[in-house]
Formats: sequence, structure tokens, C-alpha cells
Amino acid sequence: MRFRDAWRALWQGEKKASAAAPLIALEAVGRPVWTPRRYDALAAEGYQKNVVAYRAINEVARGVASVPWRLYSGPGRRELSEHPLLRLVRRPNPAMGQSEFFAAVTGFFLIAGNSYVEAVGAPTPRELWPLRPDRMSVVPGRAGLPEAYEYRVGGVHKRWRADPVSGAAPILHLRAFHPLNDWYGLSPIEAAATAIDQRNEADRWNMGLLQNGARPSGAFVVRPDRDGQAHLSDEQFARAKEQLDQLYQGPRNAGRPLLLEGGVDWKELSLSPKDMDFLNAKHTSARDIASAFGVPPMLLGIPGDNTYSNYREARLALWEETIIPLLRHIRDDLNGWLTPMFEAGLELDLDLDEVPALILRRERKWAMLQAAEFLNLNEKRAAVGYGAIEGGDELFGGAGTSPFENAEDMAS
Repeated sequence: MRFRDAWRALWQGEKKASAAAPLIALEAVGRPVWTPRRYDALAAEGYQKNVVAYRAINEVARGVASVPWRLYSGPGRRELSEHPLLRLVRRPNPAMGQSEFFAAVTGFFLIAGNSYVEAVGAPTPRELWPLRPDRMSVVPGRAGLPEAYEYRVGGVHKRWRADPVSGAAPILHLRAFHPLNDWYGLSPIEAAATAIDQRNEADRWNMGLLQNGARPSGAFVVRPDRDGQAHLSDEQFARAKEQLDQLYQGPRNAGRPLLLEGGVDWKELSLSPKDMDFLNAKHTSARDIASAFGVPPMLLGIPGDNTYSNYREARLALWEETIIPLLRHIRDDLNGWLTPMFEAGLELDLDLDEVPALILRRERKWAMLQAAEFLNLNEKRAAVGYGAIEGGDELFGGAGTSPFENAEDMAS
């Protein structure tokens, strides 16, 4: 029985449905609902022009893309080393490998709060393609589930219908939690928008300062003459302006001495960077941006963050608090959407033992197990993912008993 048939039979047999779900789509049934903000603006200001957000997004995306995937079957979770689904995950489409695919899916998710994947091939997918969120719209259905998905590029559009009962479709919609939107997720860039704008404006101000000779703006003040007149003739004004534009502005003229005619004085108008606490404001904005993406500021080279004792602890926190929860989100959605298209009983899972950043966590776990006198050897081995051995069910050896039986276990 295929995925859609199974869900339809379940629906018809039990007649379970949310009483509130139909109200969600009450005013928009059958019409595309577009994202409530401009994706291109979020991508430009929050990713292309902001080095902190760019680095934070790439830190998370590269972490997600680096984790190997495993495939299990049946109640006993028998691992499958070869399977069409596993080959699809390792090579999603002809243009992308596993790492590039998951980096794109994660990047779209972090920039837009939404990420879409198209499954190509029926009834069993042969390719997976990440789709740009700004080109996709959700078409609400009467049951509070998507009726369809529409993808538009220029004047051409593609429409994928969704099952009205289960919501199953060739499109996977990954979305972050949004407290005020029923169809789309909230982008971290939106939450960090004020800090991103402050940082971008500070960078633009700094660039403008450099382009103007690294000098704050000011004014030329003409001192009154003997007759009490304080003005320049039109010719004097034009000559002074031309000399300033050609001889004193721009980085090539930085430091060149300014020659003033008699009766003209220079008055600085703007505050100095020190007065504005310029650097501290930039670092504060950078820390706020890093926090929105769940990346410890220490990993981005932002000074003033002493939360973690060292770089290793900060990287472990990034994985435990940000990357692993996001990976589990992706895993659960793939298991609910992709694996049933192949066969029942399949389950994709993450191989976190291959992640170097988590070595510190494994070391702590092994040390705790070795010191646990109330566990026998097989219980300790089960806790670290190893099978039982003969004679391992008895308590002996005390705290020094290692869950590893031999050097082969340690090597694996």
C-alpha cells in the first residue's frame, strides 16, 4: 500500500481531524499565499552584505552538510548499507552531492525560515532538488492543509497538487516556527533585523569615512572681515569646492594637509568614533546577530564573549544547541515524507559518531560509564552503541571496568 493510500485509509477509518484546521484557510482557499516579506531583501541585507550573518549561516549549513546518514529497517533497526533511498540521499541529483544539497536546504531555511525540496520521479523518487523559497507559494486547502504548491519563475509557473487528507505532495516544506503565520516559517534574519541594519550602517559609515579621507564631516567657517562681512564670492566658493573634491577626498588623498585661505576656519560637526563608542556598538550588533542564529560569538571572532572557557567548548555548544536540533528537524521531516515513498519500515538517521566536534561529549560519556559501578559491562556497551558479549551481564570490576572489550572496539 502506497503512502497516500495508507493515509487515506486511516482517515476514512477513524475520521480524526482538527476542528480548528479548516478555519486557518477560511479566507484563502484555493489562492496562493505568498510569503509576507521580501526574500531578496533578507538575502541581500542579511547574507550578502553582512559578514557576521554570512559566517553564522555558513557555520550551521556546513555542519548540517557534514553529517553522514544511515538507513535502518524494521523494528530491530537493521542497518542497510545499500538501498535506493540511501543512494538518493548520497547523490540527490546530477548537479549536487549530499553535502551541497543539505547546505543549500539549510541555507534557504536560515535565510527565509522556509526550505522546499522537490521529489522527481513517480512512484519512487529518483532525484531531489532544493527550490528557492521566494519562488514558491502555498495554496491553502479546505482542511487546513496545503492544497497545492506553486513555483513561479518569470511568467512561467509549475503547480504540484497535495493530497487533501494527508497533505502528501512531491514537495517537502521545511519551516521554522512562526507565531503569527499559519503557512510560513520565521526567518532568523527577521529576528535579527535591527542588529543587522545597525551593523550594515556602521560598515557603510566606516566606508564613507575612508572614502572621504578618513576625516569626520565638518564645515568651513568664514570669519568676518573688518566690515563685519562673512561670505565668499561665487568664484571663491566654486574654486574651494573644486579643490576639495579633487585634492582632498578619497582614500588616495588621506592625510594630505588642507590649505585654507585667510579668514576661513574648519569646524568639526560630527562626533568622533570614540565619542560614538563605534567599535563597541559594532561588536554588540555582531553578538546579537550570532545569537539569533544560535552560533557562539567566539566562533565568529567577535571579542568580548566569555561564556565558554575555550574554542572547543564553544564548538560543542554550537552542535548541541543549534546544528543537532536542526538536523533532527530535517531527519523527522524526511522520514515522514521521503522514506514512505520507498517502502514501509524504513528510517533515516544521523551518524553523529562521525562528527569531530562531538568527541568531547563522547569522552565525557565514556568517563561517566566507566565510573558507573551500578551498570554491568553489557549495559555500558549498550549505552555507547555496542552489542552484548558473553559474560557481560554480571556486575564486577567496579568503577574501572571499561565498556570496551578489546582494541577493536576502541578503534571502531
